[in-house]
Amino acid sequence: MCGLAGELRFDGAPADVSALHRTCASLAARGPDGSGVWASGPVALAHRRLAIIDLSSAGAQPMTDPQLGLTVVFNGCIYNYEQLRDELAGLGHRFFSHSDTEVIGKAYKQWGIRCVDRFKGMFAFAIAERDTGRLILARDRLGIKPLYLDQTRERLRFASSLPALLAAGGVDTSLDRTALAYYMTFHSVVPPPRTIVNGVRKLPPATVRVVEPDGTHTDTCYWDPPFTRDPERATWSERDWRDAVLDTLRTAVQRRMVADVPVGVLLSGGIDSSLVVALLAEAGQTGLQTFSIGFDSAGNESGDEFEYSDVVAQRFATDHHKIKIDSSRLLPGIDAAVAAMSEPMVSHDCVAFHLLSQEVSRSVKVVQSGQGADEVLGGYDWYPPLAGVARADAVGAYADVFFDRPFGDLAGLLEPEWLIDDDAPRAYITDQFARPGAETALDAALRNDTEIMLVDDPVKRVDNMTMAAGLEARVPFLDHDFVELAARIPPELKLADGGKGVLKRASRGVVPDEVIDRTKGYFPVPAIRQLDGPYLDRVRAALTDPAARKRGLFRPAAVDALLADPNTARTTLGSNVLWQLALLEMWLQSTGIT
Repeated sequence: MCGLAGELRFDGAPADVSALHRTCASLAARGPDGSGVWASGPVALAHRRLAIIDLSSAGAQPMTDPQLGLTVVFNGCIYNYEQLRDELAGLGHRFFSHSDTEVIGKAYKQWGIRCVDRFKGMFAFAIAERDTGRLILARDRLGIKPLYLDQTRERLRFASSLPALLAAGGVDTSLDRTALAYYMTFHSVVPPPRTIVNGVRKLPPATVRVVEPDGTHTDTCYWDPPFTRDPERATWSERDWRDAVLDTLRTAVQRRMVADVPVGVLLSGGIDSSLVVALLAEAGQTGLQTFSIGFDSAGNESGDEFEYSDVVAQRFATDHHKIKIDSSRLLPGIDAAVAAMSEPMVSHDCVAFHLLSQEVSRSVKVVQSGQGADEVLGGYDWYPPLAGVARADAVGAYADVFFDRPFGDLAGLLEPEWLIDDDAPRAYITDQFARPGAETALDAALRNDTEIMLVDDPVKRVDNMTMAAGLEARVPFLDHDFVELAARIPPELKLADGGKGVLKRASRGVVPDEVIDRTKGYFPVPAIRQLDGPYLDRVRAALTDPAARKRGLFRPAAVDALLADPNTARTTLGSNVLWQLALLEMWLQSTGIT
């Protein structure tokens, strides 16, 4: 739902409304249903609207509440807004709309920054206080909704995407060498607050930032669930855990049906999205629209999973849309997907999500999706090797199975001027794993992947690609109540049955067995995994473009060798190394960064 932006001046000058209009225009795809700009002296807020709750003009943003002295812009959805509205009304608040945006403002007035503890949803919001001049910025627990920051001594700008800030101008676009090391090592993940450019940072998930009129600020981290065993559940049987997983997910799925427009489901054919469909059907949902995508096969890899999505669609009688992407659309789809990225993301399924979202948005404005289950419930193949590893050896074991390459190997790919002296990615993971609250090596890895990797890879990917089509994606497996439960599940129950065992066993009798028992699949885009023909030509063009040569990120000999043998070199997790290098260059060139 939407895109937001704003500016707060610290130097006594009025906010630059023209720059804010440029930022807002860059967010148009995120909010095709309306736009607005509000300014008052040193502060200005802007918004692009995707109308989902309270479709009337009363729900438009920026939303000013004169009685409270607050102006709000908001991206996301507060699923329990109706219950909070009733509670706030009982406390004396009077409402002029039926939107969740107004609930945020009144909740902040009532409970201050701890209002976020009461929100069940995904959100990024900004609140300008009229009487104090303060600005409040907040982001949801799992970082489902983004918030980028460009702060100088004179002002703070913020927006829902990094390119939107670039559109405003005045950004330090020099590349952050430490972030580059993360990108090349940590599977393209650049943890907050960094981004690939020095002038833009991002607000961490589960954080409320209070910015004073002079530019100083304080941060409050309001959520950090324990990944340890719960003494109160010490006597739980495997059946108890299965029942709790299914019951909590039922609630999460139902929460995400809150909307004044129809809600569909992205149905991949895997267990996660199939279970979402099954639970909605179980609850009596009829006429549910489901959507699957397929591509042409390449390099002996199948380009679709229609075999399984068809089974689910037929079993639950959904209004199913099978979207077969003609190969002629894939090549231009690459550049369109790159242009939609807030930050460079190496996963080839960005292209699939982008093309799927363009088609789905013709039918619905909101979808549920199965993202997050693998990270939360231990579904990936890099988790079993961590089982039984001593807690003291967890960092090394995790780096061996997840990092794209050892830090020392960067010298063979990057030009010397882009190298850093210290192994920042490993130091970061060492610090994260050392934090209290994770009982085993696997717990530490799952916490890291849930709170860090998930946020800046799969979740960001889904937000960027869907919102580029004016489509809101909701992720029930990242309901914070579900994540808190999952964090407590004994690791052996997660790793059972080849991963996500507790979910697979809970799904028996709910989801067709052939979907549960199938080999794990991924969002297939074979033509990108196996570079050849025009796709290889596009990669070559990016890496030999004059802008790339001038920038000089990569060693020419390394690039030449990869172009000569484009599909052999792979990262630890099997990503194409040539694609990883080219994707970064394509993104930099698309944003105009020199």
